[in-house]
Amino acid sequence: MALLIFLGQVFIISFTGALQPGPVTATAITIGTRNRWAGTLMALGHGIIEFPLFAVIVLGMGKYFQIPKVQIVIGLAGGAFLILMGAQTYLSLKAEADSKPKALHDKPILAGIILSASNPYFLLWWATVGLTLANQAPAEWGIWAFVFFALTHWFVDLIWLQLLSWASFKGSVLLGRHGLKIVLAFCAAALFGFGLVYVVLACNKLYMIFFAV
Repeated sequence: MALLIFLGQVFIISFTGALQPGPVTATAITIGTRNRWAGTLMALGHGIIEFPLFAVIVLGMGKYFQIPKVQIVIGLAGGAFLILMGAQTYLSLKAEADSKPKALHDKPILAGIILSASNPYFLLWWATVGLTLANQAPAEWGIWAFVFFALTHWFVDLIWLQLLSWASFKGSVLLGRHGLKIVLAFCAAALFGFGLVYVVLACNKLYMIFFAV
C-alpha cells in the first residue's frame, strides 16, 4: 500500500511538471498537426534520454547537472536549437501545406531526444526533485520500486504528449488552413521565446562567474 501511495505521489508530481508550458509541449502541438501519433513518438525519444538518466542520477552523477558551467553549456546549446526550430517553424508558414516539414517536424523521435537532452531545466529537475524521488524508491522498497517509479514518470509524459498531438491533429482538421497557421505561429513564437530565455539565463550565469565582483 505504501508503494502505491508513493507511485501516486510520483504520478501527481510528474503530471504537474508535464503540464508546465515548454518547448516539448509546443513541439508536440506543432508536429501533431501533421502526425496524430507524434506525442507517442516524442515520448519514446524522451525516454531514450530519460531512462539512462535515471541510472546516472542514482549512481550519484546528478550533482554534475548543478554545476554552473555545465548549465551554461546546456543552456546556450539548447537555447540556440530552440531559436532555430522556432525560426524554421515560422518560415514554414509561408510554404505550401503539402510541402515537406522543416527542422525536426518529420522526425518526432529525434525531436524528443534533442529537446530532452538540450533542456537545462529538465536536467536540473532530475538533479533535484527527481533525485529525491529516485533515491526514495529503492531505499524503501528495493530496486523494483525504482523500475516502477521510472515507468510511472515516463507514462505520464506519454499520456500528456499523445493527448497534445491528438488534439492538435484533430484541431488542424477543424480549424482549417488559416486556423492551423495561427496555431503554428503561436508555437513558433513559444519555441523562439523559450530559446531566448535559455540563452539569456545562460549568459547571465556566465557573467556572474567571470565578471561579477
